Amino acid sequence: MTDLVLPPFGRLAWIDVVLLGWFALTLVSVAYVARDAYRNNPELTVMKWGWTLVTLYLGPIGFFLYVLSCKEPFRGTHDAFVTPPWKQALGSTIHCVAGDATGIIVAAAITGALGLPMGIDLVIEYVGGFGFGLLIFQALFMRDMMGGSYPAAVRRTVLPEWLSMNFMMAGMFPTMVILMMGRDMRAMDPTELVFWGTMSAAVLVGLVVAFPINWWMVDKGLKHGMGTQRALGRGGHTMEAERRRFRPTDEPMAPMTMSGPAGHGGM
Repeated sequence: MTDLVLPPFGRLAWIDVVLLGWFALTLVSVAYVARDAYRNNPELTVMKWGWTLVTLYLGPIGFFLYVLSCKEPFRGTHDAFVTPPWKQALGSTIHCVAGDATGIIVAAAITGALGLPMGIDLVIEYVGGFGFGLLIFQALFMRDMMGGSYPAAVRRTVLPEWLSMNFMMAGMFPTMVILMMGRDMRAMDPTELVFWGTMSAAVLVGLVVAFPINWWMVDKGLKHGMGTQRALGRGGHTMEAERRRFRPTDEPMAPMTMSGPAGHGGM
């Protein structure tokens, strides 16, 4: 323990001091990524949300991944910049992590506050992560691209979301169990700094484990990779062409919109 005292946490352990510094860097990272994504970078709106959320969970690591893989170095170069397969795969993984991790973290905070056993925690977190990832970040944001049918979007995204979610969980859950059931039991309490540090570490491991399966699914055409408002995925594949994959040619298509998340393709 240190001699530092911070309400409402009381006397701080060294890990708390380290986490406070990390969270301060996280706030700076989120402010930069959110501002740059929404004002300067032409990626899809759903990816603007995705990068902002992932940076909130991963701090400077999220900032580093954003600059390395998605931020166009010069105006008008985003399409070419995100073409490499590893960037396409990372974009798909970021999209997965943003949706699934949000559901998992919200569920973990609720079950932790209620003091539920770890086994019940994990079941609720799995359902919450899969449900939010599938119903919001996948199907809802892909609805317009798939012809405007939300049920059809759910059916067409459930398999890739399930695969991606399971690999992410394979990284997150062991990390959470090891850190929460270790020497510092405060990691199970959402009012403690170490709980949020544990969530951050688990999301990072989950991203690493989910990256290979997302690379494979992007390569096989089961998921989309990093896209832009000008073109989706590799080779300048347009979003209008993508919509035609899912809507019969004899049915009229509603005009494409670019004003909100539902007007952009999911990953």
